[in-house]
Amino acid sequence: MADIDWGALRAPFLSKYVSWRLQTVNEENGKGLALAYIDSRVVMKRLDEVVGPSQWQRKHSFGPNGEVLCSLGIYDGERWVWKSDGAAQTNVESEKGGLSDAFKRAAVNFGIGRYLYYLPVKWVNVEKKGRSYRIKEQPSLPGWAIPKKERAKNGSQ
Repeated sequence: MADIDWGALRAPFLSKYVSWRLQTVNEENGKGLALAYIDSRVVMKRLDEVVGPSQWQRKHSFGPNGEVLCSLGIYDGERWVWKSDGAAQTNVESEKGGLSDAFKRAAVNFGIGRYLYYLPVKWVNVEKKGRSYRIKEQPSLPGWAIPKKERAKNGSQ
């Protein structure tokens, strides 16, 4: 069996690759619940770096209600290991968004970005932008969710 560095696959991403979006907004107090996420290209980069560009693949299909399903396969040197998940099509670029979301969810089954689900809830100040809201100041990540090399560079633990 090939030696896949599962720890490297599951490791936290550099802070610059973690983005934040609002899940909900409390208009009365000007606060919003911020959720951390990563872009699907960041997941692809991690897979390329850790297992190699020719050692992973994905397959998409659609469920009966239009949901997007993604199966992600990683070759371990002897066989393909597959894990799957799905997502609804999104409001913005619905099919493309659904494809990306399903892919990222399938990757979480291998541990990629899973730590983001364990971040503490972050209520942030928001400001109105058109009909919606945006985060005034991007939240920071707790030390355990930042790679050691980034913490060392920044002088934090």
